[in-house]
Amino acid sequence: MFERLLILLPMVALTLQGQTPLSIQDAIRTAWSGQAGLQAGAARVDQARAQAAAQARLWLPAVTLGMGYIRTDEPMQAFGTRLDEARITQADFLPANLNRPAAVSGTGATLTLSQPLYAGGRLDATRRAGQAMAGAEAASQEQRKQQAALAITQVYFGAQMAEQGVRYAEDSLKQAVATDAFVQARVAEGLLLRSDGERTQAYRAQCEVGLLEARARVASARSGLALLVGVDVAAAPLSTPLDAPAAVAATESGQRQDLAAMRQQATAAQEGVKAAQASLKPEVGVQLTAGTLRQAWDVGGNWTTLSVGAKWTFSFADGQRINAARAEARAAELAVHWQEAVADREVQEARRAVQTAQAKIAFARTAVTASESVRAIRTARHREGLLPLVEVLDAETSLTGSRTLLLASQLDLRLGEAQQALALGQPIEDVKE
Repeated sequence: MFERLLILLPMVALTLQGQTPLSIQDAIRTAWSGQAGLQAGAARVDQARAQAAAQARLWLPAVTLGMGYIRTDEPMQAFGTRLDEARITQADFLPANLNRPAAVSGTGATLTLSQPLYAGGRLDATRRAGQAMAGAEAASQEQRKQQAALAITQVYFGAQMAEQGVRYAEDSLKQAVATDAFVQARVAEGLLLRSDGERTQAYRAQCEVGLLEARARVASARSGLALLVGVDVAAAPLSTPLDAPAAVAATESGQRQDLAAMRQQATAAQEGVKAAQASLKPEVGVQLTAGTLRQAWDVGGNWTTLSVGAKWTFSFADGQRINAARAEARAAELAVHWQEAVADREVQEARRAVQTAQAKIAFARTAVTASESVRAIRTARHREGLLPLVEVLDAETSLTGSRTLLLASQLDLRLGEAQQALALGQPIEDVKE
């Protein structure tokens, strides 16, 4: 119990200071809900679903409402207008009135209901294609979210690596300052050459530059993390350690969303072939129209029309459209096969990367331990006058390289685990909806 309290004390202190710790899981979830790029993808999913819903309603009747005003003295239209207004009299049949009628006017409206009965399967194919494309867009959005999670994992732990690099750079600079002070004192006493003093000053300057560069890498990583997460996290402590194991190790294949999207697109393309073939078949429909044309509110005529008919439209371009649809379907099918092969290779590459990073970490930890011991021994012996300065600086350089290798290997392992999860279709860092 006491050990748990010791672990929680730093996080409690940070919270009291107004700095809420940010875990990798919280960073991913925050990006999923607030990142503008993913919100744009969600809007595309809504658009695809709305389009699919519209295509699913093509079999429903279409209603057309028309309203208008007419005034004419063209003989045939004038006679027809008076007839539609139900005010034909005997005088309207007089040759003079028929040949040179007075201008007539009226206000009318029509309501037409059109119901398709048969379209050669085009409507059903269009509906299924729309549903498939909506599913493809939804799967693509899930893939975009996982890719965002991978990118966040990279910059999140990259920022931690950079921050640890700052601590290593500060330690190297501290050691360089101490070494420089010791050497300069010995140079002043005439016990060491002036060139040794200049060498320690140069090494100290290199360490100071290294610290500046390390701090710049932290700032860059933090800004990248803020961009991907969608909120300012420049001051938030990162609470998930770089060297901690991933939340869940991905070992079994799940549902890769990029493959799911491509399969849905292939389904939509196959339905597109059926819709194109349906263009060669006749269309049958029924139409009901109700209309009125009135000279005044209480003077006018009403009528209704019911028609059932078939229409067969043929174009010499239809055959080429069918060929184009078949080619698109074939391309979509081949793209699925290609992506499946790519996915298999990505799994193998990710597993190799994880295994390699694990081995590198073991070697790097050994190298760091050994380099720290060598630095301490050589520093002590140099101050006793038993080793030249170059041995001390060489130990410092070796330790810096070992620490860099350890940090890089830890980052490689974390990213390799995330890439393996993505390749297997598993949630990265076990973050789910």
